[in-house]
Amino acid sequence: MTTDLAEPPATAATAPQHRSPAQLAWRRFRRDRTGVVSGLVVAAFFLVGIGAPVISWLYGKDPYTTYGQNTPGLLNDYGYPAGPMGGISGQYWLGLEPGLGRDVFMQLVYGIRTSLLISLAIVLLITVIGTLVGVAAGYTGGWVDYTVSRVIDIVLCFPSTIFFVAFIPVATSLFVSPTEEVPTWMHVVTIITVLTAFGWTSTARLLRGQVLSLREREFIQSARVIGVSPTRIVFRELLPNLWTPILISASLAVPVYVTTEAALSFLGAGMVEPTPDWGRMIHTGAEVYSADFTYMLVPGLAMLIFVLAFNLLGDSVRDALDPKSSR
Repeated sequence: MTTDLAEPPATAATAPQHRSPAQLAWRRFRRDRTGVVSGLVVAAFFLVGIGAPVISWLYGKDPYTTYGQNTPGLLNDYGYPAGPMGGISGQYWLGLEPGLGRDVFMQLVYGIRTSLLISLAIVLLITVIGTLVGVAAGYTGGWVDYTVSRVIDIVLCFPSTIFFVAFIPVATSLFVSPTEEVPTWMHVVTIITVLTAFGWTSTARLLRGQVLSLREREFIQSARVIGVSPTRIVFRELLPNLWTPILISASLAVPVYVTTEAALSFLGAGMVEPTPDWGRMIHTGAEVYSADFTYMLVPGLAMLIFVLAFNLLGDSVRDALDPKSSR
C-alpha cells in the first residue's frame, strides 16, 4: 500500500499573490506612518488651496476687504488690531492684518493657493524640460551630450537668488511700461518663466546620468541590434525605467519652489499687493512684529508645516519606490 505524498493543488486562498511594482510601492508606503501622516497634511493643504473660494463663501469673508478700516473698534489708533493675539476672535479666526485690517485667515488660505499654483506649474515645466533634455543628452551622447553638459554647468554657475531678484523686474519691464501697473498674471508668468529657465538643470543632470547607465544594459543593446528605432527605445524602454527618479525629483522640488516663491515675494521681486502670498505676509509681519507678532507667526508656521510635511512625504515616496535607497 502506497501513500500519496504529493502536495494538494494550491487553492485561490493559498496561491501566491503576484503584485505589480506599483502595488508593492503602495504597500511599502502604507506601512510608513510618517509618510502617511505627512501625505494627509499635504493633501489638506492642497484641498484648502483648491477650495479657497468655497471656504471664503462659507466663512463669509474674502482676503481683499479692509474690515478693520470699515468697522470702527477693530483697529486701534496706531492701526494695529485692538483685540489680543492680533485680533483673533470668533469672527476673525486668525485676527486682522495690521494697517489695512484684512482677514488673516483668508489671506493665508489664498496665499496657499498662490504658492501651490506657481510652484506646481514650475515643477511641471522643469520636469518635462529636464526629462527631455536629460534623456536626449544621455542617449545620444557625442556633441549633443557635451553641449548640454556645458550649458548645465553654465546655468548652475549663476547665483540663483540674487539673479532672480535682479532679473525678474527687468523681464517684467520688457512687456509693461514703467508708467503702467503690472497685472497679476504678468507677475505669475514672469516668476514661472524665470524659475523654470534656471530650474530644469538638476532634473536634466539626474536623468542624463540614469540614461548613461541604462543605455549600456542588455535590453537596450538587444533593441538596437534588432533595429528598433531610437524613438521607440526611448519611450518603450528608457522612460518606464525612469519614472522612479522623475517622481522623486518632482516631489522633492515642490517645497523648494514654494519657499523660493515666498522668498522672492519677501524680497519684493515676487507677488505684490493685493495678491495674497505667504512671502508678502511674512515681509509685512517682519515690519510690525514688535507690535503684532501673530501676523508673521501665522504664515511662517504654515510654511514650516507644509515644507516639512512635503519633504517627509518625498522621502517616504523615494523609499517606497526605491527600497534600496534607504539601506
